[in-house]
Amino acid sequence: MAESQVKKRWRCGLLGLVGRCGLRSKRSTATNGSHKSTMSSSNASTACTPNIQFTKSPGIELNAKKLQEHKVSPEPIQLPDQTQRPISNPSPNQNPNNPHLDKNGNQQESNNLEPVQQQARKVPKEAIGLSGELESMIIDNQKAKGINGSMVRASSGNVMLFGNLGNLKQPGTAAVGNQTNVQNKEERQTSPVAPTSVSDNQKQSGTLCREVSTRMDPETLKTMGNEDYKNGNYVEALALYDAAIAIDPKKAAYRSNKSAALAALGRILEAVFECKEAIRMEPHYHKAQHRLAYLYLRLGEVENSIYHFKHSGPEADQEDVLKAKTVQTLLNKCTEAKRLRDWNTLIKETESTIASGADAAPHVYALQAEAFLKSLRHQEADDAMSRCPVLDVEMSTKYYGPISSAGFLVVWAQVHMSSGRFGEAVEAIQRANKLDGNNREVSMVLRRAQAVMAARSKGNDYFKAGRFQEASAAYGEGLDHDSRNSVLLCNRAACLSKMSKFDRAVEDCTAALTVRPAYTKARLRRADCNAKLGNWESAIRDYEILSKETPEDEEVIRGLSEAQEQLVKCQGHREMDQEVTD
Repeated sequence: MAESQVKKRWRCGLLGLVGRCGLRSKRSTATNGSHKSTMSSSNASTACTPNIQFTKSPGIELNAKKLQEHKVSPEPIQLPDQTQRPISNPSPNQNPNNPHLDKNGNQQESNNLEPVQQQARKVPKEAIGLSGELESMIIDNQKAKGINGSMVRASSGNVMLFGNLGNLKQPGTAAVGNQTNVQNKEERQTSPVAPTSVSDNQKQSGTLCREVSTRMDPETLKTMGNEDYKNGNYVEALALYDAAIAIDPKKAAYRSNKSAALAALGRILEAVFECKEAIRMEPHYHKAQHRLAYLYLRLGEVENSIYHFKHSGPEADQEDVLKAKTVQTLLNKCTEAKRLRDWNTLIKETESTIASGADAAPHVYALQAEAFLKSLRHQEADDAMSRCPVLDVEMSTKYYGPISSAGFLVVWAQVHMSSGRFGEAVEAIQRANKLDGNNREVSMVLRRAQAVMAARSKGNDYFKAGRFQEASAAYGEGLDHDSRNSVLLCNRAACLSKMSKFDRAVEDCTAALTVRPAYTKARLRRADCNAKLGNWESAIRDYEILSKETPEDEEVIRGLSEAQEQLVKCQGHREMDQEVTD
């Protein structure tokens, strides 16, 4: 039945088309030129031209055999008063593959058919090549400019609208498959985002073009990295060198330049590995040999440094070798001073070693920090550790081995503990214990760090509860394990001050300031206790030091002013007493 209806409609359509062609030919002789042009333009779509192919609408399929029988290929009709517009998407209960037309000529769908959703298949990242990645960059740039992303590229290179089953989306309607897109569009319209300016768009476009044009050229990336390196932009230079290596990983120059950028960022061990890789690729690369020699010198690896200096060809001279030998002599003096436990000499020799070129040697800084700790100069030990380049534990273990890395961590843990950073101290010593659990020094420092941290925590809890006597005793337990710990001394002084034991509080504050002269909290507490004891001159000295360190501190300003006033009053009373005595 349906097939006969299709035949009927088709034959009626052919008769109508033939009739219209004849009618137009008769009317053309009776109308003027302007009317003729108007009619020809309005009925251009109805001309019977057998050479034009018939385009199927999304909902109607025609039989090719019937077209051949009638030898007619009609074109779609376009009326003069209507503009061409997209066909509305089918509703969820429609199926465009089997349409039926109602009395008004609209398409209807039987209710027993379920909607078909077209879902895009996801392509794995491994299948996306460089061109696909560049195309994604362009799409991201278009999205950043505010393009709604409704236009997608078809396989033929033409542009089509994204919709359900390939249908055109009419304004005001939304297909089921496009609900997410409509929702995203509404979110973009309602979100409080400032409009992008023209200059921002130009800048983004310029950056994108720069990336796209240089993506495939590693030499250009290297040149750009060199410019950033010269300008001090080491992070940007490192990123560009990495990009060049990703494109051409067998080029030794890229590895060598990356090594220079890493060294400038203080990542010396990583720089060494990159430089060694460059030399492995090109053993006679003199510039890389010379760079590696200097890296070894900075790390205090004198023998390796001299070896690579000798293989640097014209890049090295005799002064480089002499400099390395000087560092070797100073390192020998450091080792001898530690053996003799001559801490002052060790401090002096380590400073000379660092100044001579071994400015990134962790074992030299560890020796210096240990000497400061043994000399009860905790603040200087902390300063020495802060000057050492930050070393990643895994990288350090890979380069120096587990035993040497554990030795560094033991010293760092003691420095952290002396400065009151108990959590970091425990973390460092636990790492050392994992690397070298059989070391007696590691076990001893671990027990001490855990005991001091527990005592500080218990004392703080008692102090917050107002139980100052118990808090003072808890801090004392921690001091039994580390008698010179400035934080525990200062905390116990706070408890003694609350109990009005100002003399003992001053003693604890003085002990804390002996090992850490820049400990602001201990100095302020001592000044307050001296003021309460009437030691105005001592209080004024501490307040004056604090006023230089923290000139805007209101508590310091108020305490200094009050101490000065009280000192003037005391001096006036003394003068009066002397006059009465005379």
